[in-house]
Amino acid sequence: MFETFIINPFITIMTALYGLLGNNIVLAIAVFTVIIRLATSPLLIKQQQSTKAMQELQPKLKKLQEKYKNDREKLAQAQMQLYKEHGVNPLSGCLPLFIQLPILLALYQAIIYALAATPFQLIDLSSRLVLPGLDSLVPLQNMWLGMDLTLPPTVNPVYALAFPALVFVTSWLQTKLIMPAPTNTDPNDQTAQVTRTMSTLMPVMFAMFALSFSVGLSIYFVVGNIVSIVQYSLMGKAEWGKLFGRSSTPEPAPAVVTGKVSSSTTNTPSPVLSKAEKRKNKKMRAREAKSS
Repeated sequence: MFETFIINPFITIMTALYGLLGNNIVLAIAVFTVIIRLATSPLLIKQQQSTKAMQELQPKLKKLQEKYKNDREKLAQAQMQLYKEHGVNPLSGCLPLFIQLPILLALYQAIIYALAATPFQLIDLSSRLVLPGLDSLVPLQNMWLGMDLTLPPTVNPVYALAFPALVFVTSWLQTKLIMPAPTNTDPNDQTAQVTRTMSTLMPVMFAMFALSFSVGLSIYFVVGNIVSIVQYSLMGKAEWGKLFGRSSTPEPAPAVVTGKVSSSTTNTPSPVLSKAEKRKNKKMRAREAKSS
């Protein structure tokens, strides 16, 4: 069912784009990636909003954990009440991701099937095309700039290694710009530690994928990352200041000192007491002296 309703239509659309774009498979992959990214934009925005809302609640959640550290039941109730008051669903950030994963997996599979290399794969590709007449485009041209898009960069000419590097750079840039900065600056805060770890590991992980899989997949990664960066920049959600060490989080207001202020540190004159108030104070001091 997954192949019939998702993968095969994806392969058909990519093959149709290949024919419309002058039999250029790279342009077909790039345009199809843009279409999928734009179609899943509402899910990405929802996931980003949920992640930011959860991070803003982290200081309050930490206070609740300290307050109910010996009572898990009350802690759970207090957390749910906090989520309800702020209109935050802790699972809403995961749902868009679960919806996106099958789409991204189908897109990857569509690229692999479209870049058929063996006779068996070519026959399989022709049988997966939903629209008639597209089988005349098979086999799709899988060579580009002297590189075989069906093979990993390590098997292609040495300049193909630029693709894993581009995947790393664009993934790092996307993570740096889009991932919300932790609201808690405590170095021992687990949420901040996870955010920093993800910012480092995700680009490395995608670069390793690009190094191990076909060059066609690297094209998908690079184009997808660039589209995400452009999308968030147009929406004003890309935090470019973080690239230059500037945080978009406003600095806390200076603390207001309450209480009595020493007369030596202020120019405000002492209030003038009337004669009746002076006599009253004198009597009170006399009573205190007798009682002591």
